[in-house]
Amino acid sequence: MIVIKIGGAAGVGFERVCDDLAPRIIAGERIVVVHGGSDETNRLAERLGRPPRFITSPSGHTSRRTDAETIEIFQMACCGAVNKRLVRELLSRNVNAVGLSGVDGALWRGRRKHAIRAVEDGAVTVIRDDYTGTVDRVNADLLRTLLDAGATPVLSPPGLSEEHEPINVDADRAAARTACALGAHTLIILSNVPGLLRAFPNESSLVPEVARAELDSAEELAQGRMKKKVLAAREAIEGGVARVVLADARVDNPVSRALEGRGTVIA
Repeated sequence: MIVIKIGGAAGVGFERVCDDLAPRIIAGERIVVVHGGSDETNRLAERLGRPPRFITSPSGHTSRRTDAETIEIFQMACCGAVNKRLVRELLSRNVNAVGLSGVDGALWRGRRKHAIRAVEDGAVTVIRDDYTGTVDRVNADLLRTLLDAGATPVLSPPGLSEEHEPINVDADRAAARTACALGAHTLIILSNVPGLLRAFPNESSLVPEVARAELDSAEELAQGRMKKKVLAAREAIEGGVARVVLADARVDNPVSRALEGRGTVIA
C-alpha cells in the first residue's frame, strides 16, 4: 500500500504523475492519492476579489488564513476544480478513480481550532474566526471498501469538524494520517522542489536521507511549506509508516523516481 500526496503549488503538473501512476494501479498496486490546491485557491480568490492571506505561527509554520468566506473559496478550488481535474486525468488512463473530499463519509474527522496564535508585526495575536483544524480520525473502512472494489481514491481537503463544519486541514499531514490508518508501507510527498534543501532555494543542496533521530534538525532546516512536509513525515514514521520520500513532481516518472529513493528519504 502506497499513499501519494501531490502538491497543489505552482509548477506541479498532474500529467507526469498520472502517466507514472496508471500502469502501477492497472497492474494491481493499491494506491491512495491525496492532493492539495493552494495555487488554484490563490488564483480563484484573486478572481473573486478576496486575495489570499497567510499567517505564521510562533513555531514558524505558515498556513492559509481561512475565514468563513475563504473556506467556501477553498472548497470550490480544491474539491471542485483540482480534484475533478486529477480524477479526469486518471480516468483517461483507464484508472477507476473516485474523487472525495475529507467531508465525504466523514473521511477526515478532526477538531476545529477555535483560537489560533499568529505572529503579526512581531507580536503574537489570537485569531478566533478561523476554519482550520487537524485530522484526528480517518475513515479507513471507506477507503478499503473502495480499494477492494478496484477503485482508486483521490482525496482532497477540507476535513470535517466535530460540529460538522468544513475545516481547512493540511493535506501533507492528512496524507500522513491516511497512510498510518491504512498501514501503508510508503508515503510519497511530491512538490515543486526535489526534497528537503540544506540551502533553500538551491536545488543542488538536496538532503538525500534523514534518519528518525535527525527529524528535529530537519524541521529546523526546512523553510516555508517544507516545514509542514517534514512534520507530516515525522507523524507518518511515528505512526508506523516504514518510509517517507519527499520528492519532485516536475520530472518524468516522479513516483518511480521517489520509490528508487531519488529525493529526501526519511526512514
